[in-house]
Amino acid sequence: MAFDPRNILVIDFGQLGDVVMSLPALRALRERFPHAQITIAVGKPGKELISLSGYANEILEVDRVALRDGPTLISLGRIIKLVSEVRKAKFDFVIDLHSYYETNVLGFLSGAPHRLFSRRSNRSLDFLANFKPQPVKEVETTHLVDRYLDLLKPLGIENVSKTPTLRTGASDDVAVEALLKKEKAQTRELLVGLFPGAGNALRLWPLERFVELADHLIRNDKVRVIVFTGPEERGMVPQMRKVFPAGTIFFDRLTIPQLVSAQARLTVFISNDTGPAHIAAAVGTPVVMIMDRPDPHCFTPAGDSNRLIFGPTIMEIPVAQVYRAAHELIALSRTDTLFRAEQV
Repeated sequence: MAFDPRNILVIDFGQLGDVVMSLPALRALRERFPHAQITIAVGKPGKELISLSGYANEILEVDRVALRDGPTLISLGRIIKLVSEVRKAKFDFVIDLHSYYETNVLGFLSGAPHRLFSRRSNRSLDFLANFKPQPVKEVETTHLVDRYLDLLKPLGIENVSKTPTLRTGASDDVAVEALLKKEKAQTRELLVGLFPGAGNALRLWPLERFVELADHLIRNDKVRVIVFTGPEERGMVPQMRKVFPAGTIFFDRLTIPQLVSAQARLTVFISNDTGPAHIAAAVGTPVVMIMDRPDPHCFTPAGDSNRLIFGPTIMEIPVAQVYRAAHELIALSRTDTLFRAEQV
């Protein structure tokens, strides 16, 4: 098609996992408009992922929650400043991947002559968009990766890879290797990551089951276990150090880029239903995700190597079920390693 914008703003204000699942759409945009200046507006954690992806020429960091929920006068001042900054950039095309009321208004106020917004029931003001043809209305049961890509179909973007991918940064790789060396982790040692945290308390598989799982993995599979935590779980780390098996490594103060590098070193990543699981899948590490529901949902990590563990409630998922999935992935990794060694 003849449409050829040169200065594009992409609004990508989702949570960490949402940003990971937007990567196939961002890659497709980069390939569709290789000569365009692409600016991606994103929150702080997502900013670091977008930087690693290489899909943006510029990144506009926006604290959407502070804009929405902060003190009224302060929020109003921040909004005015953001709108002014966006208008000065003179974008000729705005794409709103998530379509919240406030992001649709931002796209409209940008002054861009062309606006393509996701059409979300009861969540968007899509009448503020003007791109023709319109995208299909969002179907909430469709996987999020596909929803983002469906939005881009009016641009002629179809039949593209649906797998999110992330590269690691060289300096972050060096930093992680130094941390592993400090923990006396051997170069050829298989590493298995555990993430006991989650943004929602209802998504938490009991900590004592993660401890039991770590014990099984260490004794039966001869791996080294790394427990990852985010800021929300940092206060639990002293207690975790007391209950996890001896030799467990704790990574509780990694930056997002360092988390990406560390996860790329893992054989398997076992996690509650939360953002870091999506990052692990994006660097090619098989994921075992433990979910608080009786069936999968449309926010699961993309890729064929992952295992989804679910039950009527998260409390009903036994250690044995999670261990079997992890053991299978570890065995597959060892088989693949041996095969590649024989080919050399």
